[in-house]
Amino acid sequence: MNKIYDKLTALDFAIVAMYLVILLVIGYVASVRQKKKNETLFLASHSLNWYNIGFNMWGTNVGPSSLLAFASIGFSAGIVGGNFEWYAFVFLLLLAMVFAPRYIASKVSTMPEFMGKRYGKSTQDILAGYALIKILISWLSLGLFSGGILVRQILGIPMWQSTIVLVVFSGLFTYMGGLKAIAKVNVFQMILLIIVSLALTYLGLQKVGGFGALADKTPGHFWNLIHPASDPGYPWHALLLGYPVSAVAFFCTDQSMVQSVLGAKNLKQGQLGVNFIGWLKVLALPMFILPGILCFALYPDLSDGKLAYMTMVTNLFPTGLNGLVICVLIAVLVATIGSSLNALSTVFTKDIYVNNINPKASVKQQINVGRYTVIAGCVLAVLMAIAFDNIKGKTLFDIFQSILGYLAPPLAVTFLLSVFWKRTTKLAVNLILSVGSAFSLLIGMLNLWILPPDAKTGENMWWPHYFLISFYIFAFLFLAAIIISLVDKNKITAAIETSPLPKTDKQVKILFLLLGIVILSLYIIFNGH
Repeated sequence: MNKIYDKLTALDFAIVAMYLVILLVIGYVASVRQKKKNETLFLASHSLNWYNIGFNMWGTNVGPSSLLAFASIGFSAGIVGGNFEWYAFVFLLLLAMVFAPRYIASKVSTMPEFMGKRYGKSTQDILAGYALIKILISWLSLGLFSGGILVRQILGIPMWQSTIVLVVFSGLFTYMGGLKAIAKVNVFQMILLIIVSLALTYLGLQKVGGFGALADKTPGHFWNLIHPASDPGYPWHALLLGYPVSAVAFFCTDQSMVQSVLGAKNLKQGQLGVNFIGWLKVLALPMFILPGILCFALYPDLSDGKLAYMTMVTNLFPTGLNGLVICVLIAVLVATIGSSLNALSTVFTKDIYVNNINPKASVKQQINVGRYTVIAGCVLAVLMAIAFDNIKGKTLFDIFQSILGYLAPPLAVTFLLSVFWKRTTKLAVNLILSVGSAFSLLIGMLNLWILPPDAKTGENMWWPHYFLISFYIFAFLFLAAIIISLVDKNKITAAIETSPLPKTDKQVKILFLLLGIVILSLYIIFNGH
């Protein structure tokens, strides 16, 4: 059995078992109460304050997968992972100042609806289909993959068994109505995750002998955010060019991220919420990255960086607390996987089945289709999680970023052009979202599975850095969209909103300026080492 399993005691497993039983009980109680309530009570629109929005977006953005991934990159490369949190400031600013005013002025509830209002039903249908693919890959399968890694680390069982355990429990929990119950305590669980991570960093610093001793036990380049162009892992030019493609798609167009802003009381609250998540991202270093760097200093012989976070937990936390940490990680994973299954089912049933296949579908028919979609989603997610586990030559963090990088270019191109270039035509948008998406995903399959890097060395004679590939795809699709728009004879362009866009409050501008100064200071401090 694995070393992590050997360090867990009967008390740890008893706490885990008790916690899971409590979750199922909460789910059952919630399902009974749900029968007595109107479902629309959970859909109150335009009621979120800035702190609700910030915590909801942050809770969507981070979780157990982030803990495992950032600890993994911290163990292998140091602080460079901070770029993925602090560089995001630019794109959070773009969301707050450019996209949010247009989304709110359009009075839409989904991203396909926003594009549908601009270019028509065909565009909405194509984007809904792409949303299904994105939910299945980027949320459900990657979430299940990271959860499978966690369960495999704890129990020492194969990935296929780990993922089946998680997806069955998540499906059962969702069926019993527990997803809504978990959503109510997700903020508490995120706060508990913050406390656990900060406590882990504190205990690690104590054991290693403080920051000075940590610096002495780690290479100097571990403390640089910007790595040279020759760096095989995270060269500065690849991050500078490639990360924005994923960031625009993730922060500005992803339904799961933007939904909170769409539910804001007003534009100011939405913008303040986006600013708040920026401040929360400043905490990424002590919470997510330092545990991995500390693991490198304390356990340099660890063979796999994926084990860094759980290795720190099981070695530094006392008996019983290990079980509690595992409980929180699994509970948030269950909520993430369950919500992904729910989103997949909802998009297919409402946007595909009802709108295009059976407009007169009864409630019972919709429920049945939704259940079939959940079952299909579970099977596909398990298969894809196993496929992700067979990707060679990449760390857990790289797998996440590269897959997102291949999903992002079509979304980034179409949304940026539709907002910034009024001459973008419907034909261009539809072709980029359909043919362009197929092209981007094909390149991703070639890079990750068919012609992957060398499993031992990570060297890749076939491809440049995955971020550069994402940027090249983006540039190609961007240019293609412009050419198509120029030669398109029909010239059907976006139906731009005629009402004036809401103005940004002065307080919002000041807070973003302060956040920008802090981010710039971090880049100055963590370079030149």
